[in-house]
Amino acid sequence: MKNSLTLSVDCGGGGIKASVLDQRGTMVAPSLRVPTPYPLPPEKLIETVEGFRSEFQADANRITVGMPGMIRHGVVISTPHYVCKSGPRTRVLPEMVAAWENFDLARALQEQTSLPSLVLNDAEVAGAGVISGTGMEMIITLGTGLGNSIWDGGRLAPHIEFSHMVARWGLLFDDYVGEPERVRMGDTHWSRRVRRVVGVLRDAIMWDRLYLGGGNSAHITESVRKTLGEDVIIVPNDAGIRGGVRAWDLVT
Repeated sequence: MKNSLTLSVDCGGGGIKASVLDQRGTMVAPSLRVPTPYPLPPEKLIETVEGFRSEFQADANRITVGMPGMIRHGVVISTPHYVCKSGPRTRVLPEMVAAWENFDLARALQEQTSLPSLVLNDAEVAGAGVISGTGMEMIITLGTGLGNSIWDGGRLAPHIEFSHMVARWGLLFDDYVGEPERVRMGDTHWSRRVRRVVGVLRDAIMWDRLYLGGGNSAHITESVRKTLGEDVIIVPNDAGIRGGVRAWDLVT
C-alpha cells in the first residue's frame, strides 16, 4: 500500500514492543517497549496497542500484531503466557483461558481502532521479516519459549506448535530451550540444547534455510554457531516488528 504506515506490535512473554513502519518496512519512529502486564485479558492487550498508537506521532493506516500461541485467521485458539497469573510458568487462571479461547483479536482490534488489523503468531510475523521467499524456509524464535513458522516458496504453512513437542526428560521444547533454562544453566550448555533442537527439526522439516531469531538467539555461543551448518542464519530480534509490513503481502 503506497505511502501507508503500519503500527507493528510484537507481543512477548516478558515485554510488548512496537514501532511504526513505512511501506518499505523501515521504522519511522523509535521502537517502544512496555513490560507485559499480568494477568493479561484480551481487553488489556487491546488497551496496550491503543497506548502505543497514542505514543507515536505518525498516524498508522493499519495494525499488525504478533503474539505467542495458536492463531488462526486472527482468532486466538490458545495462548501460553497471557493466561497466567503473574507471567510465564506461573499459575494458569481458568478465567483467562476462557477469555482467550477462540477470541477474534483481529476483529476486536479493528472495531476498537477502525483500522485494518492483522493478527498472527509472533514467529509468523518474524518470518515474514526475514525469509527470502524461495524454497522451504523455517524460523525458530528463542525467547521466553520457542516459537516457529514454516514458509514454502514465500507462502505461510499452517501453524504447528513445535513448542509442545517433548525434547528430553519430559521437557517440552518450550521449556527445554526457554529463558528460565538458559538463565539456570548458562549460555554454553543452553546453546548445546539449541543445537539439539535444530538437529531434530532439521530431520523433520528438511528445510532449505533455517533462521534463528528472538532475543535469545544472540546468546548462542560462537562455538555452537560454527556447528549449526551453512543452512542456518541468525537474524536480529527486531524481525518481529519489521515483518509487520511484509506480512500483509505474504499472508493476506
